Amino acid sequence: MAVRIHFSADDLAQVRVATEPDPMWEVLLSLHLLQTRDGPLIFDAWRRRVSGGLTAPMRCLLTLARPRGYSPDFLTPAAAAGGLDLGIDALLSTSRDRLRHDLTELAAEQSLPSWAGRLAEGDREILRHLGQAIWAYHHLALAPYRQRLQAQTTAHLAAHVRAAHSRSASALGRLMAALHPRLCWADPVLTVHGLPGDWDLHLQGRGLLLLPSFFCWRVPTLLKDPVLPPVVVYPIDHSPEILACDAGDPGASVTRRNLVALLGRTRAVLLEAVASGRTTSELARHAGIAAATVSHHTCVLREAGLIVSRRMGGSVHHTLTPLGADLLGGGPMAPATGAVPAHDTQP
Repeated sequence: MAVRIHFSADDLAQVRVATEPDPMWEVLLSLHLLQTRDGPLIFDAWRRRVSGGLTAPMRCLLTLARPRGYSPDFLTPAAAAGGLDLGIDALLSTSRDRLRHDLTELAAEQSLPSWAGRLAEGDREILRHLGQAIWAYHHLALAPYRQRLQAQTTAHLAAHVRAAHSRSASALGRLMAALHPRLCWADPVLTVHGLPGDWDLHLQGRGLLLLPSFFCWRVPTLLKDPVLPPVVVYPIDHSPEILACDAGDPGASVTRRNLVALLGRTRAVLLEAVASGRTTSELARHAGIAAATVSHHTCVLREAGLIVSRRMGGSVHHTLTPLGADLLGGGPMAPATGAVPAHDTQP
């Protein structure tokens, strides 16, 4: 079974690749995995830790996010691309028509508790409790691994996406083949294989967002309602160490002072800047030092297993390894010398 996504010339020019996972999609997809035995080497220890910390409100989320079949589209609003808080705000503002539509779809597949009827009518108190449960679940299940997950995503994008500068149909085909084997391009149609059902989605000038996800398992997914902003969520590499048990331990990461003592201030600043994925010249501007000096320091960090460097055309792009991500903790440091240009700052 497959979904066929039809592109126009305008749609080709509006293909976007997100630079980080969407927090609301990660909440939904991780809730799916929490209820399965998929990927035991990667997820079993994480499942045990998260399951032991679930509260009653968090368990209500499992009713809306069953591991198989339909999950309500309103759980993954497009506004969440701006962060978890914006995503929850958008969920709290979901229209009654959308709530009723999605929960009617869900009720056709499973029996729902009485509170779901109140939710379908837009009950503000139920929506508020739902938003609080999502925030608490994210804090428990996802937030402790944020640095690692971002490092994994950045490495993935460096390997597969930055080489695809062209907006041509042939470049899009190469990009899809690199992102995931179930994404198949035959101009002007992208076929997503392995999904339940068999249907066509016409973009009609809206473009398409390609969204990387660590908790998406094996098969890409997308929203069911064709009137919503088109998105394809696809799996990135699943490294077992990403969800290692010490990620949420405050003592697992060295303190900022110890990081500087371990690496030296300049290397510590460079390591933190690499967390968002930087070229050698970008690191030089960020730290206020010469590119040759950056190359020396990145060589040391690379040999220590903290970063990965890949040549992309005329530049070298640096990303964190999971070990490098583990070393980072706390707020950002100021550059070793000079000022950080506005376009180089990161949230």
